[in-house]
Amino acid sequence: MRKRITMRSAEEAVSPVVGVMLMLVVTIIVAAVVSAFAGGLASGEQKAPQITAETTIKNTGYYYGSSFNMVVTSVSEPIPSKDIKIMTSWSASNGVRNATTVLPGTKNTNYGDTNLVAPWGYGAGITEFGMFNTKEPEQDFGNYTLTAGTVMRAYPSGSWGPYSVPSVYGGYGPGPDPTYVYVNKTGTDGYTIGEDCDGMQAILGYDWNNLRMGDVVNVKLVHTPTGKVIYDTDVTVEG
Repeated sequence: MRKRITMRSAEEAVSPVVGVMLMLVVTIIVAAVVSAFAGGLASGEQKAPQITAETTIKNTGYYYGSSFNMVVTSVSEPIPSKDIKIMTSWSASNGVRNATTVLPGTKNTNYGDTNLVAPWGYGAGITEFGMFNTKEPEQDFGNYTLTAGTVMRAYPSGSWGPYSVPSVYGGYGPGPDPTYVYVNKTGTDGYTIGEDCDGMQAILGYDWNNLRMGDVVNVKLVHTPTGKVIYDTDVTVEG
C-alpha cells in the first residue's frame, strides 16, 4: 500500500535543509567580514624598510686605525637616521662584556665641540669630514639619511688634535705607545649624558678597548617607527 505524503511531512523534511543552508550562508558572511577587517588592518600597518650594509670594527691598540665603520650598500627606500637606533653587544676573549644602545640626536661623545652625536655620517649627499676630522651638524647621527653609499663612522680619541689629552677626555694615549693603554673618563666639563667620551665608547660602550682581533660584536639597527630589527650581523673584530 503506497504511503501518502502529506503537506505537513514535506515541510518537516525541508525545514532542516533550509536551516543548514542559512547557517552556512551566515558563516560565510561572517568569515568574509572578518577577513576583510583583518586585511584592512594588515594593509594599514607600516612596513619596515630594508637595508644591507658592510660593517667593520678595528682595534689596533691605539687611536690610529681603530674605528667603527658601516657602509650602506642598499636600501629599499631612504631611511632617516632619526628613525634608527643602534644596538651593540659583545663579550671580549678576556671576559669583559658590554651592551650599548645609541639613540639619534642624543649627545654621546665628549670632544668639547658642538658636534657630539656618533656615529658620524659622510658620503652620498652628506658633507665630508673637514681638516682634522672636523664635522658639520648634518653629520651627527639623527641628522642624515641612509642611502646606498652612506657611511657611518666612529673612532677613538687619540694623541693628536685639540682633544688629545687622555687625562681630560679619555682615549688612547699619550702618544702611539704603549699600545692598548686607554683611559676611560666620564668627562670633566659637566658632561654626564651616557657617560661616554669618544666615538668608540659611544658605539661600543666602556672598556671596548678590551676587544681583540677575532672577538665578535653583534650590531643591530632597529627601525623605531615599526619596532622592527632591519639589520642584524655579527662583526669579527680586526686588529
